[in-house]
Amino acid sequence: MASFSKHDVRRGLSGLRWPLFWTRAGMFAENFWRATWPLATVVLAVLAVLMLGLQDSVVVEAVWGATVVSALAGLGALIYAVMRFRLPTRGAALVRLDETLPGRPIQALMDTQAVGDADAASMAVWRAHQARMAERAAQAKPVPADLRIARRDPYALRYVAVVIFAVALIFGSIWRVGSVTNMTPGAGEGLATGPVWEGWAESPRYTGRPTIYLNDIAEGPLEVPAGSLITLRLYGEVGALTVSETVSGRTGELPPASASEQDFTVVNSGEIAISGPGGRTWSVAVIPDTAPRVSILNGPDSDALGEMSLPYSASDDYGVEAGEARFALDLPSVDRRHGLAIDPDPRPELTVSLPMPIAGDRAQFEESLIEDFSEHPWANLPVTVVLSVLDAAEQQAETEPRQIVLPGRRFFDPLAAAVIEQRRDLLWSRDNATRIGQILRAVAHRPEEVFRKEVDQLRLRRVITKLETLASYGLTDEQQDDIARDMWDLALGIEEGDLSSALERLRRAKERLNQAMRDGASQAEIEELMRELRRATDDYMRQLSRQAELDDEANPNSGNQQNGQNQMQMNQDDLQRMMDRIQELMEQGRMAEAEQALQELQEMLENMRVTQGQGQGGQSPGEQAMEGLAETLREQQGLSDQAFRDLQEQFNPGAQAGESQGNEGRSGGQGQGQQHSQGGEGQGEQGDGQEGAEGDQQGQGQGAQSLADRQQALRDELNRQQGSLPGAGTPEGDAARDALDRAGRAMDGAEEALRQDDFAEAIDNQSQAMEALREGMRALGEAMQQEAQNGQQGQGMADSDRRADARDPLGRDPGSNGSVGTEEGLLQGEDVYRRARDLLDEIRRRSGEGERPDVELDYLKRLLDRF
Repeated sequence: MASFSKHDVRRGLSGLRWPLFWTRAGMFAENFWRATWPLATVVLAVLAVLMLGLQDSVVVEAVWGATVVSALAGLGALIYAVMRFRLPTRGAALVRLDETLPGRPIQALMDTQAVGDADAASMAVWRAHQARMAERAAQAKPVPADLRIARRDPYALRYVAVVIFAVALIFGSIWRVGSVTNMTPGAGEGLATGPVWEGWAESPRYTGRPTIYLNDIAEGPLEVPAGSLITLRLYGEVGALTVSETVSGRTGELPPASASEQDFTVVNSGEIAISGPGGRTWSVAVIPDTAPRVSILNGPDSDALGEMSLPYSASDDYGVEAGEARFALDLPSVDRRHGLAIDPDPRPELTVSLPMPIAGDRAQFEESLIEDFSEHPWANLPVTVVLSVLDAAEQQAETEPRQIVLPGRRFFDPLAAAVIEQRRDLLWSRDNATRIGQILRAVAHRPEEVFRKEVDQLRLRRVITKLETLASYGLTDEQQDDIARDMWDLALGIEEGDLSSALERLRRAKERLNQAMRDGASQAEIEELMRELRRATDDYMRQLSRQAELDDEANPNSGNQQNGQNQMQMNQDDLQRMMDRIQELMEQGRMAEAEQALQELQEMLENMRVTQGQGQGGQSPGEQAMEGLAETLREQQGLSDQAFRDLQEQFNPGAQAGESQGNEGRSGGQGQGQQHSQGGEGQGEQGDGQEGAEGDQQGQGQGAQSLADRQQALRDELNRQQGSLPGAGTPEGDAARDALDRAGRAMDGAEEALRQDDFAEAIDNQSQAMEALREGMRALGEAMQQEAQNGQQGQGMADSDRRADARDPLGRDPGSNGSVGTEEGLLQGEDVYRRARDLLDEIRRRSGEGERPDVELDYLKRLLDRF
């Protein structure tokens, strides 16, 4: 029975072979999926990213970082799979299959009878039981695998990876996976030829150095100024080239080394390297930008009006950008007496900008700081001055503090000087207010002995009342400045005064100049006193003119009746010529003659009276100046024409008399030799042989010297006209003065060239002088138009009619206000060469018309000869 039982069991189990196999296979799949789902998720995600080509659109550093992360994730998933995966056993498969059958028949078939195996009845029951279990086991079906892992993947990462992979299959390409291999070092060896990078080293603009194209610079040393901008552009596959540098000193968040566009600033020496195909390495040496330098050349100079001139020099390797001067009160050096005995009110440093050259090189220059600090509280007090300059790299340099006395205006009137001293004490400290009021009351105790005008007495009394009233409540800063301004105006009025005080200052200036000449003063001191005399004379003339206007208003019918025929009339130009003559005598050392001329000038000024609208035909100062400049321009044109004729004859010594007469100037006549400079009508006699040649050369040299003398005289006349030029202080007037300065310098060059018989250079300088004169006349005309812009309209229409009748042969309007030039363009939008040919043809046509005036024909002939 026992044997039957075992056979029956084997037969029953043999029928479970296929269900058991498939159940075991399902268990294998279940164990494998549960162990490898993280690895599958990582693999699918990485493949999806590569198939979509995301590695080609990001920087190589990001690809490298993602590769490292993916590798670590894959390694972790693989370790997890190895540790969790187990092969299912046959017994485990039988248990899984038995669990699906009612009564666990497989287990029953494998059991043995524990008791009653000797009892026949018991054994019969056991066999019947196993027979029934065998029938049930024969009905077993394979158990399906349980692949659900939701509890292990709560975020459904496996589904995300599957979805991304599906998208990659649809929109991506499996061939893109291979592009990641090109990002490895050396993978781009076979890229296309040509520049795969470009670079530039741009020096700072202030250095003036050109931009360097780095592709043209071989490996090795590279010198660039500090602050140079390095710009690099990388082409081709991202990551094929990388940049490394140690010159910028950058910290913090930096751009990727493989970024296609990179730029940085060189701040120190180091190395720049481009790694990859066609890369290059440079050893960068920084050219240092040295700090600027500044120094004070000597102490400040000042005039009687308090204008200070402080010369200084500055230099920098690339040029100075700006500078300033700082003045601070030198309290230990102050004479602490009277109103300065108490502690001063705190005041900030006095800061002014240093003048810089408008044109030219700023690498090294000398300039002078010219300022007027007469009204500053520290005027005539010890101060320390520090000059500082700044270059384009914002490097700063400054001088050591230098002790000076801040220049201020000098007051010669005792009363004005006393008021200015109390003003200084008021600005020193507001606590001096009461004391200042008492001193000013003492000064004004006897007004009839102190004041020349009652209005000055009233103004001083008002200042005293205002000062004492406000001092009882405590002065504010605004009130302090207001009273100080009133005291300055009062002192200035007392110093400059009216006609009598102006005459007194003129006498004092004349006496000081006489005394300086007797004492043998230096040339610089005499020049300063001469300038003071000129200022006193100008002030006296202004006061005289003002007094004449007041007299005319009071007696309108008797203003000019005292002018007899025996009276001598003088204008401002005559006075300027007299003072120029006095200064010339002093420079020549003829002091006795200068003193006599100075005495005559004073007597003439004291006996002078101003007349209105006489002596110049009713012309205004501007019209007189314009007329004088026009005459100077005509004289200069004549000199230029005669110099041009002499230049022609210099290259054609055999020319006959009158051959170049079309180029003669105002005083130029026919012929050649010294007749040219003398303006004679006859011809220079020429002999045969050596004597004639020598005489001709001598005459030509004398002619050049004569032209040079006339040029010098014309330059002196221009200097005189500049001294009386109206419109001072206006932009147009300043422009006119600048233009006349240029004309004067050009005349000096022309004179020097004439003395050296260099006619070509002289003509060039004379042309520059004439152009500058025209510019000055135009600017002066604009100034006069600005002053007369409210004139009558009828007068303006009449001027327009006259200009319409005075068009030149080319159809242009002449310049206004006597100007001989015009700003009207000749081309007027047409082609320049065609217009030039048309003009030349018209000149030739008119020169062939014999009925035209001789003056016009000569002018047209000179145009044809020159052009």
